[in-house]
Amino acid sequence: MDQVVLFALLGLGTGALIAGIALGVVLAYRGSGIINLAVGAVAMVAGYSFWSLKSDFFGFTLGTAPALVVTLLVCAFVGVLMEVLVFRPLRTAAPLAKLIASLGILLTLQSAMLLGFGTSPKTPPDILPRGSVTVFDVPIPVNRFWLTGIVIGIAVLLMALYRWTRFGLATRAASENEVTGMLVGLSPNQLSLANTVLAAVVGGVMGVLAAPLVQVDSTSLPLQIVPALAAAVFARFTSFGIACLVGILIGVTQSLLFYASTLSWFPKDNGNPLPGMQALLVFVVIVVGLFLRGASLPTRGELVEKRLPLVPRPERFLSPTVLFTALAVLLLIVLPFDYRQALMLSLIGIVVCLSMVVIIGFVGQVSLAQVALAGVAGFTVSRLIVQAGVGFPWGPLAGSLVATLLGLIVGVSALRVRGVSLAVVTLAGAVAIEQFGFQNTTWGAGSYGSPVEQPTLGGLDLGSAASFRGLDGNIPSPVLGFVFVAVVVLLCLFVANLRRSHFGQRMLAVRSNERAAAAAGVNVAHVKFVAFALSSFIAGTAGWMYAYNFGSVNAARFGILIALSFVAFAYIGGITMVSGAVFGGLIATEGLFSHLIEDVFGISGNWLLLFGGLVLILNLIAFPEGAAGNSYKKKQLRKSAGKTTFGERLVARYVRRQPEATTPATKP
Repeated sequence: MDQVVLFALLGLGTGALIAGIALGVVLAYRGSGIINLAVGAVAMVAGYSFWSLKSDFFGFTLGTAPALVVTLLVCAFVGVLMEVLVFRPLRTAAPLAKLIASLGILLTLQSAMLLGFGTSPKTPPDILPRGSVTVFDVPIPVNRFWLTGIVIGIAVLLMALYRWTRFGLATRAASENEVTGMLVGLSPNQLSLANTVLAAVVGGVMGVLAAPLVQVDSTSLPLQIVPALAAAVFARFTSFGIACLVGILIGVTQSLLFYASTLSWFPKDNGNPLPGMQALLVFVVIVVGLFLRGASLPTRGELVEKRLPLVPRPERFLSPTVLFTALAVLLLIVLPFDYRQALMLSLIGIVVCLSMVVIIGFVGQVSLAQVALAGVAGFTVSRLIVQAGVGFPWGPLAGSLVATLLGLIVGVSALRVRGVSLAVVTLAGAVAIEQFGFQNTTWGAGSYGSPVEQPTLGGLDLGSAASFRGLDGNIPSPVLGFVFVAVVVLLCLFVANLRRSHFGQRMLAVRSNERAAAAAGVNVAHVKFVAFALSSFIAGTAGWMYAYNFGSVNAARFGILIALSFVAFAYIGGITMVSGAVFGGLIATEGLFSHLIEDVFGISGNWLLLFGGLVLILNLIAFPEGAAGNSYKKKQLRKSAGKTTFGERLVARYVRRQPEATTPATKP
C-alpha cells in the first residue's frame, strides 16, 4: 500500500500538466466553440522559449522572472495570431473546419520548433522549489505538489472569473446565442480573442512549469493534448473543476500503471512490461466519458454556418485514367532510382488520401486513425509472411481485412458520436494503436522493424529487386511500381464510382444532415458502418503497399503526427475528390514533390511540413474545397460564362472539320 501512495503522489506532476492543458482546451471551447488541438503545441513553444532565454541560445541570458514574462508574452502573441489569422476568418465555418484548422496550427508550430531547435530534447531549468518531502521513508520532489497546487489555483480563478465577472458572464451569453449577445452590445470576436489568448497563456504557464518533468521536444508536449482531451470530454468542455480533477486523476492513474508494470503479475511482452497501457487508458477514458457525459458536445448559438466542401459528381473516367496510368508507368521507367522511390511513396500516399476521401469527404466523419489502420495491415502482412508463410496476394488481402475489422470496431463509436467528437475518439485510438499495438513485439515490432518478403506471383518476381530496373538499372524495380499503379487506378475508379452510386448519394445525405437522412428512409448506422469498412480496407491497402516497398514495417512510419500530416495533405488536395487525393499524395512528405523540392532547392521535409500546415490553414480560409475542388469550381464558372479551355477549343475545331452525318430519308 505504501508503494501505491508513493507512485500516486509522483503522478501528480504529470496529472497537473494534463489538467493545465485541459483547462486551456476548455477555455478555448467556451470562448470560441473550437476544440483547439494546438494548446499542447503552445506549451511546447513556451518550453523552447524559456529554455532559449535561459541557455544563451540567442547570445544572451535573461533572469528567471524576465524570461518567464517574455515567454508568456510570446504565448499571448501566438494566441493573438491564432485567433486573428485563423479562427476569426473561420468563425462561421463548420465545426469540422475549425478542428482541422487547429491541426494545421499544431503542425505549423511543431515544424517551426523542429527547424529552429532541432530534434534533440531540451531541459529548461526548474523554477519551482527543488526540495523534497519524505513519505514512507522515500523522498518525493516538492515541485509535484507545487505544480498541482498552481493548477488547482488556476482552475479556481477561472471558475470565479466565469461565474462572477462581467467578462465570464458575457462569454457564457455569447456562446449560448451569438445573435442575442450582439443585440445587447457584446462582441463575440473580442470575447473569442480574449479567451484564446488566455488559453494560450495557461498552456504557456504549464509548458514552463512542467518542462523539467517531461523533456521539451517536438512530440512530448504536443501529444499531451490527447489525455487533456480525455479530461475535457468528462468536463463536457465547459467545467474547469471537472477538467482539472480528471486531468490530475489521469496522471495519477498513469503513474500507478507504471508501478503495476514492475510487478510480476503484470502482462509481459518478451519479458518486458506490456507497452502502451497509458495510451490505452486514455482511449478508454474518452470512450467512457462520451458514454457517461453525453456523446454530443454542448452546442453554440452561431450567427451563421457555412456549408461543407462541395462533393462534385465525377463525369469522365477513361481519359484521366489512361493519362494517369501512362504517365505513371513512363515515369517509373525513365526516372532515376531516388525519384522512382519517391513516386512509389506518392502512390502509397494517394491510397491513404483516398481512404480519407471516403470517410471524411463523403460521410463527414473525421477519422484520424487511417494511418494507424494502414500500420495494422502492414504488421499483419509481416506476421503472416514470417510466421505462416502466407505471401502475395493472400497476405495483403488478409492485412486489409484485419484493418477493416479494426475500422469497424472504431465505427461502433460513430453510432453514438459524430463530427468533432469522433475526431477526439479516433485521435486517442490512433495513439493507443501506435503505442499499445505497434510497440508490442507480439503484434508489432517494438523498437525494431518487422521484415516483409518481396511479392511473387506464379514464379514472377513483383518486388523491388525484380530483374527489370528501368533506364538507370537500380532498385527499386519499376515492376513493384507497376503493381502500385494498378492498385491506385483500381481504387480511384472504385471511389469515383462510389460517389456516383446510389449508396454514395446516401453517404452524402448522412454527411449533410443525419436526422434528415433518417427521416428520408436512409439507414444512417448502415451507411456509417459500410463507410468505415470501405475506408479502412483502402487504408489497409496502403499499409501492405508500404510493407512491400521497404521490405519491412516500422512503427515510426505510422505515428500520430504523420497521420495528422496526411490529413493536412488530403485537405490541401481536396478532401472530397479523387483528383484531390492524387494531388495530396504527390505533395505528401517524402513523396515526389517533396523529393523534388529537397533535391533541387535543398529544402528538408520539415520545411515541407511547415508549408503543409500553413497551406492547410490558407486552404480552409480561402479555398475550403482544396486544390482539386477550386479547379473544378473555376471550370464550372468558365462553362457558365461560355468560356472554354484550349483543349476544349481544340476538340471543338476538330469536330467542326468532320463531315456532317447524313440521315436517310424516312418513308411516310
